Amino acid sequence: MTYSFPKLIEALAAGQGLVWATIVDAEGSTPQVPGASAVFSATGLVAGTVGGGLLEARVAAAAGEALGDGKARLMTVRLDAEPADLEGAICGGAVRVLVDPGAGGDRAVFIKALEGFRKRRPGRLVTEILRGENDFVSVERRFLEAAADEAGPRLVAGGKRLTFIEPVLPLPRLIIAGAGHVGRAVARLGGLLDWSVTVIDDRPEFASAINVPEADDIMVGGIGETLRGIGDSPDNYFVIVTRGHEKDGEALRAVVGRPAAYVGMIGSKRKVELMRREFLESGWATAEDWGRIRAPIGLAIGSRTVEEIAVSIAAELVLVRSGRKEEGRP
Repeated sequence: MTYSFPKLIEALAAGQGLVWATIVDAEGSTPQVPGASAVFSATGLVAGTVGGGLLEARVAAAAGEALGDGKARLMTVRLDAEPADLEGAICGGAVRVLVDPGAGGDRAVFIKALEGFRKRRPGRLVTEILRGENDFVSVERRFLEAAADEAGPRLVAGGKRLTFIEPVLPLPRLIIAGAGHVGRAVARLGGLLDWSVTVIDDRPEFASAINVPEADDIMVGGIGETLRGIGDSPDNYFVIVTRGHEKDGEALRAVVGRPAAYVGMIGSKRKVELMRREFLESGWATAEDWGRIRAPIGLAIGSRTVEEIAVSIAAELVLVRSGRKEEGRP
């Protein structure tokens, strides 16, 4: 999907007069896969995509009709036009798309799903589709808390009743040590990019909802001690951007060698090299442990300002997360 599932659910929870279009089944070569979704209003596309081009144009037209008659439909779009048809889709496959103008009535269900994303409670968004005449269907949704479901979105057939299941997996956790200018900027981007954001600082005036309103969780306390109290997970992303060398070292000692998707620390190359020697000589880290640390943190984009530094860090986080998804990890 080119637009994140949590963002789509957030749009549906907040809006009215919307149509939710979701690919529930696909066969052959198609531009998108089951679970790809788009939200439409009377003025057109609001968020997401079901694949662009002719496919999205047909779905948008069906969304407009659904807004007019208030009826949900399950439409099939074939993408096997002849190559000579310049306006046709020649992928060769076919998709079934649920086009639902009644999604606004499921606001409570979407809010539960959002809580699942943010509060790290796995579950499933279940859509029951009961076939009627022609392409028209009736739709019922519910959110079920359940064990983590790695199977992906899928359609289960049962006569006239179809069940579309979409896993709701907790967002990866971005743990930012330091609530200063850089930490605050990274927290803002982390929320936009679908991390569950935790911010830690030993200064109450910095570790506050006023200073970091984008954080899902704010922890005040000794940085090393607080970091050690966070449960291990291969889906943790640690960003160390405290106010100085000593605090950075304290934070790094608390997380180095632990299971994590990412550990990054801010600092100059000289500072990083001095800290590397200290950690290896003191036995606080092995060479292998140190090799997994991203330091200096962030991609080399020539960043100078706080905002540019935050962008470089966020870009590296996305790069690591994307690589994990390609490997089949959370």
